[in-house]
This record gives sequence, structure tokens and C-alpha cells, in this order.
Amino acid sequence: MNILVLNAGSSSQKISFFKIGAGLPEVPQKPDWEAKLDVKWQEVESEKWIEMLKERLSGLAGGPEKLINSLSEISVVGHRIVHGGTKYLASTKINAQVKADIENLEQLAPLHNKINLTGINAMEQLLSEKVEQVAVFDTAFHRTLPLYASLYPVPYQWYEDLGIHKFGFHGINHQYCAKRAAQMLAKPLESLSMIVCHLGSGCSLSAVENGKSVDTTMGFTPLEGLMMSTRSGTIDPGLLIYLLRNSGMSAEKLDDVLNHDSGLKGISGLSSDLAIVINEMKKGNQRAKLAFDMYVYRICRYVAEMRAALKRLDCLVFTAGVGENAPLVRQSVCGSLNWLGVQIDSALNESTRLDGNIGKRGSSVPVLVISAREDWAIASDCWQILSQSPN
Repeated sequence: MNILVLNAGSSSQKISFFKIGAGLPEVPQKPDWEAKLDVKWQEVESEKWIEMLKERLSGLAGGPEKLINSLSEISVVGHRIVHGGTKYLASTKINAQVKADIENLEQLAPLHNKINLTGINAMEQLLSEKVEQVAVFDTAFHRTLPLYASLYPVPYQWYEDLGIHKFGFHGINHQYCAKRAAQMLAKPLESLSMIVCHLGSGCSLSAVENGKSVDTTMGFTPLEGLMMSTRSGTIDPGLLIYLLRNSGMSAEKLDDVLNHDSGLKGISGLSSDLAIVINEMKKGNQRAKLAFDMYVYRICRYVAEMRAALKRLDCLVFTAGVGENAPLVRQSVCGSLNWLGVQIDSALNESTRLDGNIGKRGSSVPVLVISAREDWAIASDCWQILSQSPN
């Protein structure tokens, strides 16, 4: 089966291609081909964006990287869809109704759902409307949250009439990492309780018990929870009311500031890139140090919150760009979690390869560093859906 995966973010489009045979491998396989579009889609017309995508895909069916004779040989296209609302509990084949639902949810994930839909339409243009496409939802994994964890303490009618509750995000990778952790520990997923720390440009934690998400830090939107690269994370809602009443700031401006000018960028005044913040901190920049200390503190604080949702803690997982590549963050976080039984080996923390255990020998809680593999998770869902299809 020839599977193309489109994983769109607010500033890039990752493209992966997998050839999967009659059986789905248990161990994740690397893409047979991959490419990336580094472009902020908001700054280009959709027609231009589609043309750029077409040019990138030409390498798949031609030139030295050629893997297929033509794009018509693609069996299915899988899309990471950030917001699936309350309706989509699992990955699903895309049809007109699914497209309409994705579009209707755009206001809840304005940075992502629109480009997700553009990618679906682009594949219809480039490959034909007959090609099978599958939507894999970032919110689906968190649909198992119990109501007491997903509801906000606001009038219940807001939930009944407006659907206001915690959706959670990064679910594709949280679910993948939970499964991968079980493989690495050689234990059934259904027997484990773990906390997964997805630390990238966007950040979220999840509490996973018996293979199901029981709590997570992102909420109704991806703005809730941890301090992130440019997003504020959770702040006092009264502060927002105060600003709207007294600063002359519009709702649109406030939304922009909280999403694009806050977090590491807002506190450091330097950059949204944690590596730059750390480098400046080591040079003595106090704003950079403050940003780093706040970032780590909030991770530790929310790890404690996730622990409260679990009966026990069998492992702690770090994943995504920061989680995989910032030993100082892992060291700083784990240094404050001894009360959970978390202890790491400093040498392993500095040198470990991805999908490794950096826990100290004899530590009661393994600490795993797992490569984020949303591409493989999406490809796997596509394979399973098409393999089970009667057609």
C-alpha cells in the first residue's frame, strides 16, 4: 500500500511517503521518502501553496528519488487534522460531510484546520477526487477524558448548549508515544500508567492509564496549559477581562498576543527558540533565565497535576522537539520530581539516542525519550482503515 501523509503546521508542511506491505510492522518504520514546505500558508494564496506542494511531490514520481511511476499509484492520503470536535472519536475516511465539519471547526483551531482542509482539497486536485483520503484527528485520543476532568467549572448550560469543554490536542503523538513506551518496556499497554510530555513549539502533557487519555493540559483550544514558545498557556481569565475593559485592546489583538507574542518569546524578549533562550541564559541574560525557569516550573507543576489523575506512575515520557533535544530541560524537570520516584542518569540524559531510557539504574520510574512519529501513526491508521474496507 502506497501511503502519503500530510502533516500541516502553522509554518510548515511535512510530507511523508510509506510503502507498507500485507502486514503492518509492529516497530515503526522510517518514511521511504519525505519532504517539507517551509512556508507560512497565511502569507500565500491557496493556489500558490498547491503549486508548491505539487512541485515537492514531483520528486516522489520522478528524478533520483523516484519511488513510484506516477502520483496515481498513491493508495491513500492521510491528513493530521488538529480539531475534530465532539463528533470524531477515531480516524475516518474523508467525504463531503467530514470536510464540512473540519471547516466548521476552524474557529476553534484557526492556525491549523484551514490549512488541513486546503491540503485535502489540494490532493483532490492533484490526484483526483477518487483517491481515498483519511482524517486523523489530534483531539480523538482525548475523547476518553472523564467528564469531571473535561468540564470547566462554569454554568453547565455552556457545555450543553455550546459544547464548551476540554478537547485536548497533540493526541496523535500522545497515543503513539504511549504505545511505543509499552513496546520499549515490554509490557502490555493496558497495564501501564504514564505521563507523556509533548514539548515542542506547542506543549502539552497527558495522563495515560490503561492506554487511554484520562487528562491533558491543553483544553478547549491549544492555548491552555503549559507555557509554550509563543503561547501563554493558562493565565487568570480575570486578567483577560481586565485587559479588554481597560487597555483598549480588541479581542482580535488579545488573541494574537496570547498566541504569537507570549510564552518564551514574550518573557525573554529574545526569541521563541528555546535553544537561543538557553544560550543567552548561559551568558547571564536574566530575562532569558526567567523565561527558562518559568518554562520548567510550569512543566513540573502540570506533571504533578497529571499524576493526580493516575493510580500510579509507571513511566515518564519526553517527546517532540524540545523533549527529544534539550537535555537541560529534562534534567531540570526531573530534578524536581524525585518525590515521584523519578531519577535520571546524567550521562544517559546527555548522550541518549531517541527511543531510549535515561532513568537511573534502580529508579522506580523509567524516563523514556521517544521520537515523535505522527507520520507513522497516521500511516498506520490509513493502512488499518483501508485494509478493513470491503472495497
